[in-house]
Amino acid sequence: IERIGLGRTPVREAIQRLAWEGLLEVRPRSGVQIAPLEPADFPKVLAARRGVEMLLAWGAASYASPEHDVLFREVEKDMLSAAAKKNVDAFLDADKAFDVVLGEAAANPYAARLAAPLQTHSRRFWFRRQRPDSLQSAAERHAALIGAIIARNEEGAEQAAADLIEHLGR
Repeated sequence: IERIGLGRTPVREAIQRLAWEGLLEVRPRSGVQIAPLEPADFPKVLAARRGVEMLLAWGAASYASPEHDVLFREVEKDMLSAAAKKNVDAFLDADKAFDVVLGEAAANPYAARLAAPLQTHSRRFWFRRQRPDSLQSAAERHAALIGAIIARNEEGAEQAAADLIEHLGR
């Protein structure tokens, strides 16, 4: 609170939200701790995420505006650049930006709100499990999804989203 100059209420609400999303554990009279990663939970996160990501991809292919297309291309460029440089932090920033654009372009705020915590959990697991080729292969799958969305290929976008989620589970 002192370091960033916020009041107690917004900090308390942020902690409650992160706890609700399963990212923090609140321990009464002891403090707050980052929730541990349980390897057995990753397949469950991906199973829940698969359907909502396919819905978002279909929606983006159906409803994205030309402005969204520009944002998708910027994210794709940033993601491929980060992968080429093996810059994990830049890749994760681009991945988050992709999720935001996907949620907006899909024109389904309910699905976007449902997907957000699952996407965050996926990033945590991916970061922990990443392999040397992870950045490049993940960037390529995102690029395929972006290409299908911009081509307004709803079925192709759904399949590309499913392929991306399947890839994350490997």
